[in-house]
Amino acid sequence: MARFWWKGLANYFIKVSGIFYRSPLNLNYWWNFGSLALYFLIIQIITGIILAMFYNPSAYLAYYIIMELNNDIYYGWLIRSLHANGASFFFLCVYLHMFRGIYYCSFAYPRQSLWVTGMIIFVLMIITAFLGYILPWGQMSFWAAMVITSLLAVIPEIGADLIFLLWGGYSISDATLHRFYSLHFTFPFLILIVSIVHLFLLHEFGSNNPLGLNSELDWIPFSPYYILKDCLSLMIMLIIFSYIVFAIPDALGHPINYEKANFLITPPHIVPEWYLLFFYAVLRSITNKLLGFICMILSIFILFMLPYLLKGLIIRSGMFRPWHAISFWLLVVTCLQLGWIGGLPVLSPFLEVSQWYVLMYFIIFLILFPIGVFIDKLVYNGLFLKSDI
Repeated sequence: MARFWWKGLANYFIKVSGIFYRSPLNLNYWWNFGSLALYFLIIQIITGIILAMFYNPSAYLAYYIIMELNNDIYYGWLIRSLHANGASFFFLCVYLHMFRGIYYCSFAYPRQSLWVTGMIIFVLMIITAFLGYILPWGQMSFWAAMVITSLLAVIPEIGADLIFLLWGGYSISDATLHRFYSLHFTFPFLILIVSIVHLFLLHEFGSNNPLGLNSELDWIPFSPYYILKDCLSLMIMLIIFSYIVFAIPDALGHPINYEKANFLITPPHIVPEWYLLFFYAVLRSITNKLLGFICMILSIFILFMLPYLLKGLIIRSGMFRPWHAISFWLLVVTCLQLGWIGGLPVLSPFLEVSQWYVLMYFIIFLILFPIGVFIDKLVYNGLFLKSDI
């Protein structure tokens, strides 16, 4: 009986793994970044497990262990470089995957749950990346932990208790690092579980396509056509990734983080990794700490609500919706500008510019995108009535 059970499970896994998955005929290379993100997630999990064999979450030893890993342990520098730079490439693939979904409206019915699970993965990635940034216990790591965790103090009634629970005391210390290390090791497996659910939902509702049309005729099997297409993208991405890992492994890091954490000396300018600069810019754009924290949370929450803000889409692809395409590229410019400003000091005129861009970010989602849906309905109804005449 057990043999038949395992046989049925194996057949089901092969079926949903993508080998026999029916894919739209016209998918372009922008659809490859979802699978590329999965490859980099696997790299992160494997390298993270290896690094966990050497790391000690001690405020007194963590920094020196990282230095020993870089300089003395055989190929330790390679494993750490793969893990640190792999996080950047993981975020890069996910960001491109998300922007593609927004342009082609892949979140529209019936794929709302697919989009929501993807956003859950994104939030888990942000938390995991922040926790991992603290573990080297460098100067930037320590003060980033101090600044970000202190934001919880703005939560009424329970803010102070949450900080005490997270810190393990009244200040960031050895107990804090133990907590962050435990969470950082656990969250990637949660991301993997939600990713599997995300894939199941993808196979349940099917993939969107550049034309935004649903057809039961224009399908091809995922294997071997899109597997070969994914392999080409993977090879190109791995070439770029290998160049950074072997030639410039520290290019994406911050030099101050190579100094040991010192609570007596505050860095002149505290910044997170590049893939979190957008949210950091949103947080800093409002001088009131509570409003800035709420604004940052809303900037993520609005992405969750996107399928419900843009309901009733008649035409999905941005290729046939000029207003949506213009709004989308305005969104891209806004996000890039906020990412750039997030790495700059909080000074005039950068502060005022970031406030305008944050306002534009919410205007795009709450006003411009819905206007695009309204225009599409008017155009569609006009063409429909004209064709009847």
